[in-house]
Amino acid sequence: MWTKHPFRVWLEREPQFGRFIVAGMALAVCALSGTLAAAESADPDPDDPRTLYEQAIDQVHADVFRDNCFPSARQCAACHPRHFREWSVSSHAYAQLSPVFHAMANRLNTLTSGTLGDFCIRCHTPVGMALNEPVSTSNLNRHPVSREGVTCVVCHRINQAWGKGAGRVALVPGDLHQPVYGPRGSAVLRQILADPDRYGVLKTRKEPQVRGRDIHGASYRFFQLIRPGFCAVCHDVFAPDGFRLEDAFSEYKQSPAARIHGHTCQDCHMGISPGEPNGYSCGPAAVIGNVTTPPRRHANHMVVGPDYSIVHRGLFPHHRTAIREEGTVDLIDQATDGEFHETGLATMREWLLFDDAGGWGTDAFESTVSPDRWFPSPWNSPQRRRAARRILEEQGRLLAEAADARLRLLKAGYRLGPIRVRRCDSDRIDFETELSNGTTGHSVPTGFDAERVVFLRVHVWAPDGRLVFQSGDLDPNGDLRDSHSRYVHNGLLPLDRQLVSLQSRFVTRNLRGGEREQVLNVPFSLDPLPYVRPSTRPFTVLGRPIGARKHKQNIEPGGKISAVYSLRGRQVPCPGPYTIQVQLIAGMVPVNLIHEISSAGFDYGMNARQVAQRIVAGHLIVHERTAVVTVR
Repeated sequence: MWTKHPFRVWLEREPQFGRFIVAGMALAVCALSGTLAAAESADPDPDDPRTLYEQAIDQVHADVFRDNCFPSARQCAACHPRHFREWSVSSHAYAQLSPVFHAMANRLNTLTSGTLGDFCIRCHTPVGMALNEPVSTSNLNRHPVSREGVTCVVCHRINQAWGKGAGRVALVPGDLHQPVYGPRGSAVLRQILADPDRYGVLKTRKEPQVRGRDIHGASYRFFQLIRPGFCAVCHDVFAPDGFRLEDAFSEYKQSPAARIHGHTCQDCHMGISPGEPNGYSCGPAAVIGNVTTPPRRHANHMVVGPDYSIVHRGLFPHHRTAIREEGTVDLIDQATDGEFHETGLATMREWLLFDDAGGWGTDAFESTVSPDRWFPSPWNSPQRRRAARRILEEQGRLLAEAADARLRLLKAGYRLGPIRVRRCDSDRIDFETELSNGTTGHSVPTGFDAERVVFLRVHVWAPDGRLVFQSGDLDPNGDLRDSHSRYVHNGLLPLDRQLVSLQSRFVTRNLRGGEREQVLNVPFSLDPLPYVRPSTRPFTVLGRPIGARKHKQNIEPGGKISAVYSLRGRQVPCPGPYTIQVQLIAGMVPVNLIHEISSAGFDYGMNARQVAQRIVAGHLIVHERTAVVTVR
């Protein structure tokens, strides 16, 4: 019985690779015949085979690289609006836009003489690295899909189990019609394609002459997409020198959630309750025109975490009509009622000129604008300013939803017990509280725990209202008064000796005796220039190179710690009622990290002070306890 050659079967399933091969063969023929140079130097003859070869190559490249092989999430939003809205404000969507990440990756590469390469960024913009973009360049210059970070195709164009490769994966290229990979396969999609009377004309391949909606032609079932191992690709990180930087997946594998309850990462982080395995919501997978597909289990793509946006609201969340790419036609004069669905309202650079805090585009502001007032282009149009304000208000509502979900996630992850008084008299007040892990899936904090700010802020007020004790307060830079505070280091503020912080620390062996803490885990080198090198000894047992380690201070599943505080002497000035307040605070990264990476510069024209202030402004009070004790 005759069967197709496996290579031919593969080409039929992945036609874009066939076009690559055709282009490569054409290039090879031209190169071997020695005609490429001549073709470039002479006027092309339309009947010359060499010209036909080049035109064929150009057409192949134009077809294959349209949208640079990877469609934007905005294209997916046409049929998946709910998924897009959730994803657009997620940590995944923010991964590449973050100016903190961008500066940190650049600084690490500088400190390691470039040997870190794309180690960090390949998880934050897999599309950008697949497009061979520079590791270090402003997001203002990147391809639109690259800026989307962990976008739709990063998860739904993977067809192999890559394992814990620290983000080293291959995405299946192709335009919007290219098949995707999901949890269920093509059963519903086949029903949609078979019912044009209900769902309209749908195009699964390029047909310019046909009016209809472009969609992907198939959805192959990829079971690993709903398994924890899929998340491990980027959420269990070994540095090139063997340093275990992130242990989220490794912690999960040993946790009660995995070993006893059978819960997955997706159950807690894509379900109905952030951080808790309380099931999933239900809804249609797609909306085709005005018709929805049958309801099914819905995975929430907001996937909130401890990070939050500090960039202009015109840039994030991702919005279908906010950004106009540079080089495209501005249709402001052709817009109706301030809607800009075709090209977007303004470029990223133009959005950075829009004064969001100044109230541009609001009725109150616009009513005070004199005819001769100057605005930077393109915001000299009241119509455009009002359109921008409508977008920003929509962005603000979405950011508020994400902040609420983040707070619910953190409340699920951390538990703060009541305040217990151990001693209370005229000489001394001793009290304690208990901080515990509320999850069963991993330690808290997890992931990049050496840069996670989670701490207890404690205040005690005397009967006359004076503040007589505080711990967990911030120095003028926005740092805790710990060993990394510049004010503490310079002797301008005292060390907070009763501070309770869950931030892990990098500890590096000095060249001659002893160890020291570091903000960045860059190894010291005996050479004039430091490089990231493979470890010269086995590191699998330790999970770290010989000369460095991470002092973990997080709380394991089921674990707890006691926070004990003591007031003595002048801190107990008189008899009467003393008010004790304990707050659990969670932030994104410490301000001292911003100082360490500031020499690399921050994207979008931001300076270190702006970045630090916005980080501190994003701190959340996760839990709060209050007690009153009386000194007699």
